Amino acid sequence: MGSSSPLTRRNRAPSSVLLIFCCFILCFSHSSNAQTKPVFACDVDTNPSLAGYGFCNTLLKIEYRVADLVARLTLQEKIGFLVSNATGVTRLGIPPYKWWSEALHGVSYVGDATRFLGLVPGATSFPQVILTAASFNVSLFQAIGKVVSTEARAMYNVGSAGLTYWSPNVNIFRDPRWGRGQETPGEDPLLSSKYASGYVKGLQETDGADANRLKVAACCKHYTAYDVDNWKGVERYNFNAVVNQQDMDDTYQPPFKSCVVDGNVASVMCSYNQVNGKPTCADPDLLAGVIRGEWKLNGYIVSDCDSVKVLYEYQHYTKTPAEAAAISINAGLDLNCGSYLGQYTEDAVKAGLVHEAAIDNAISNNFLTLMRLGFFDGDPKKQIYGELGPKDVCTPSNQELAAEAARQGIVLLKNTGCLPLSPTTTKSLAMIGPNANVTETMIGNYQGIPCKYTTPLQGLAATVPATTYLPGCANVACTVADVAGATKLAGDADVTVLVMGADKSIEEESRDRVDLNLPGQQEELVTQVAKAAKGPVLLVIMSGGGFDITFAKNDPKIAGILWVGYPGEAGGIAIADIIFGRYNPSGRLPMTWYPQSYVEKVPMTNMNMRPDTSNGYPGRTYRFYTGETVYSFGDGLSYTKFSHSLVKAPPRVVSLRVEENHVCRSSECQSLDAFGPHCENTVSGFEVQIKVRNGGDREGVHTVFLFTTPPEVHGSPRKHLLGFEKIRLGKMEEAVVKFNVDVCKDLSVVDENGKRKVGLGQHRLHVGDLKHSLSIRI
Repeated sequence: MGSSSPLTRRNRAPSSVLLIFCCFILCFSHSSNAQTKPVFACDVDTNPSLAGYGFCNTLLKIEYRVADLVARLTLQEKIGFLVSNATGVTRLGIPPYKWWSEALHGVSYVGDATRFLGLVPGATSFPQVILTAASFNVSLFQAIGKVVSTEARAMYNVGSAGLTYWSPNVNIFRDPRWGRGQETPGEDPLLSSKYASGYVKGLQETDGADANRLKVAACCKHYTAYDVDNWKGVERYNFNAVVNQQDMDDTYQPPFKSCVVDGNVASVMCSYNQVNGKPTCADPDLLAGVIRGEWKLNGYIVSDCDSVKVLYEYQHYTKTPAEAAAISINAGLDLNCGSYLGQYTEDAVKAGLVHEAAIDNAISNNFLTLMRLGFFDGDPKKQIYGELGPKDVCTPSNQELAAEAARQGIVLLKNTGCLPLSPTTTKSLAMIGPNANVTETMIGNYQGIPCKYTTPLQGLAATVPATTYLPGCANVACTVADVAGATKLAGDADVTVLVMGADKSIEEESRDRVDLNLPGQQEELVTQVAKAAKGPVLLVIMSGGGFDITFAKNDPKIAGILWVGYPGEAGGIAIADIIFGRYNPSGRLPMTWYPQSYVEKVPMTNMNMRPDTSNGYPGRTYRFYTGETVYSFGDGLSYTKFSHSLVKAPPRVVSLRVEENHVCRSSECQSLDAFGPHCENTVSGFEVQIKVRNGGDREGVHTVFLFTTPPEVHGSPRKHLLGFEKIRLGKMEEAVVKFNVDVCKDLSVVDENGKRKVGLGQHRLHVGDLKHSLSIRI
């Protein structure tokens, strides 16, 4: 999973365990098919005596209700609420509750609590996160979350889903080989942070006035520095991520902080791996110290599935299972995805390894979340979202939003002028490639059952009926390519569209790539088809991560290249709309596309972001890597031409006023702390106004990026994203985009000790080709 475990995904357990698990799933699925009522506590309509319990009294403050409930439980009953399949307490009218549901890009069938039944056979499947992030549209992130939570609540009301969703995945896409990069918002901390808080707000925020109520409970995962699944024998279960404090606070932590501080997320999930020798789920500094202490989480901390078991059995971090249970609870873990805490916590209490008060604290955080969701408020059909049901799932507007999200995210990487195609002059079309007519591939991992599919072939054939199709390969592995058949097809068509790339056999959870080449014979197939084609050739890459497609970028016979991520259930609609010009592409890459030579010298296990000239390590992401790229972060073309001009520029010099006795007044300083009187008492903010003009002959949507290049202090990034805004402009229309920049907050960098500093010296702001220098001094 971040929500799957050594016992619930392939290649992670003995076959006997998997057989038992599969039998359990079959039995559970059968029994759940009969379920038509949501699971909830305090059913006073059926049992009026429950009204006498304080925890069922909705007039009391939630904190009092939680305390009342905890006080009524025995130790064994308390332990039953430490695990993801909570046992419930019949004598108190509390049914069992299944915590594990997923909603990465739509309600998923992954997890114990969600089942697609006759009443709700499918749900809207949005593009995989990496493509949605390519839209750089914060309002879209939140709009998707709102639709997903509405469908989740509707499913809960008919007993086919839960209320707690272990999504989103906000890890930084640090290495292009990572199989789970597709689940993330990309490589940039600011974009990832804005996605994290936006999607969480969409999932959680209610339509009522009570900000403490939750529509559904989101969970940001996998905390922290987690991005190696299975690379050359190095597995996430025993990987120790060695991370310096600078990279931790500058790169890995910001999305999680934004989840908690800005998004008010209800949960954070700790990861399988160790960080600097400590399992994240057993590190009191990371859990109780940072998440609960510094960031003030209002909710619960959950382990990745079986992480407590992993730290004992895989990592041998403790000598006994009871010690593993105790060290995790004492560190601040509230809920165990799995059953380990249920099995061994009582032993830990009896051995004096953990006090019952710590268990009380953990389950209080869990109950607090369920209280905020209305789980203890009686019949949910009498609550704020009680009217939702199957009619609210897969609505036409929800499905249109899935198509629009794909349109906004698809990135046009190359266009020699043939795009957009004319639907009237394109009489025949050849569709070739293993991803040309796929369905499930389009939605990536952590998927549900979509409302329906529109494949790329279906999407384009709807515009050009004279469309022929050949897979060219049996699958994306493409061990054998039908070059003869493909070249014949391309030789007869006005336009050829090749849909290549990856699928879950190449990249997904537990599966990292070892290279950046198109799999098998895909490159050969593309090259030969381009040589033989009668008309223009378009290359469409369907994937989560980037590929080294330098050969296609430089091939004059390939007239256009599009990256479509995993575009969701309506992927074919969106691809056709862009190719035929019904939508002007506006997506921009949220991650760097490296050449194959990059991964040949960079091991996935090196967590350092900054380059090291002593050993030739080139650094990672656009912020620190200075080498050759295939395509860069932020790349993306439009069918129109946008230009920028400065309307209001920041001052050339910004002076921070430090007190008379400040050390920097008497000695040479490279930087100042990004806090203190010089930040509070100085007017250290300014506004940048950029006029954007659409000089083309069609409407377009454009993302305006504001980057900064700080002075070279503390290993500062070579380039760093300060902000972005997405605007729509008609032909020959112009508009002004405003950015408010706070010097101490926005122009600061993280130093070697993890502290924010404002570099003294020259900073360069840039928007497209515009550059503006300013000097910060005291």
